[in-house]
Amino acid sequence: MGAVKAIEAAVPSASVKFFGAGAAACIADLLTFPLDTAKVRLQVQGEVEKAAGGDPKRYRGVFGTISTMVRTEGPMSLYNGLVAGLQRQMSFASVRIGLYDSMKQFYTRGTESSGIVTRLMAGCTTGAMAVAFAQPTDVVKVRFQAQARLPDGARRYNGTLDAYRTIARNEGVRGLWKGCMPNITRNAIVNCSELVTYDIFKEVILKYDLMSDNLPCHFTAAFGAGFCTTVVASPVDVVKTRFMNSGANQYSGAINCALAMLKNEGPAAFYKGFMPSFLRLGSWNIVMFVTYEQIKRGVTQYWESPF
Repeated sequence: MGAVKAIEAAVPSASVKFFGAGAAACIADLLTFPLDTAKVRLQVQGEVEKAAGGDPKRYRGVFGTISTMVRTEGPMSLYNGLVAGLQRQMSFASVRIGLYDSMKQFYTRGTESSGIVTRLMAGCTTGAMAVAFAQPTDVVKVRFQAQARLPDGARRYNGTLDAYRTIARNEGVRGLWKGCMPNITRNAIVNCSELVTYDIFKEVILKYDLMSDNLPCHFTAAFGAGFCTTVVASPVDVVKTRFMNSGANQYSGAINCALAMLKNEGPAAFYKGFMPSFLRLGSWNIVMFVTYEQIKRGVTQYWESPF
């Protein structure tokens, strides 16, 4: 009995959290990537179609977008950019999620108590660190997801490595960090909304004995975190996607991109793709946090008692 309690009380190490977060995020991406691709197509709609002289309302709704893509481009189009997406999550989520607890301890000087300000500071810090480190993978992922097959079957990029090379050659190395500042802003918001709200939801559930620290608790906290994150982060996410997908001289900066959207498409443009964003973030949060908690618990228990 004492050994079992010791295992339950064992705290995962920073390395377990770091690699566990990356692995959990990759699993979540594999399961929810079509929703993310649909979200990107809806967000850039109205910009790409107008430039090409096509129907500005080619995609209608989440499942309508998925259906149109499968019909016109094949089912594999839903996974355009998956390789870059997994590269992004392995580097990105490992930093922003895996180092969150370590950053909280850094700001509280190693104590266990952490208020809302400390949590927000930790979320902003790890979010900014992750973007600075993994931005090229995000640029390539968005470019792949946004590209539609042309009538002659041509594509903007032939593969993940070709995308990295083409962007660096045509736009310079800085092109791989395109949209870095709006992405830092977005991820500061996303990290604070996602991690801090998950932290708070889980803490409240456990504090008032609504559930025990198991799968239903993790599911509920993750769902709440996904909804809050989508509401808060959608406008910045749309601007980030548009700017990262834009041509070399289309916008002078993220603010110019936002102003152009407001002028040409109205305020509703900032919530384009809201439903796929919510479906994606809600489901992604559930899969990621539930998997992450199980990986932390399983690896820590094995580490403490391998036999």
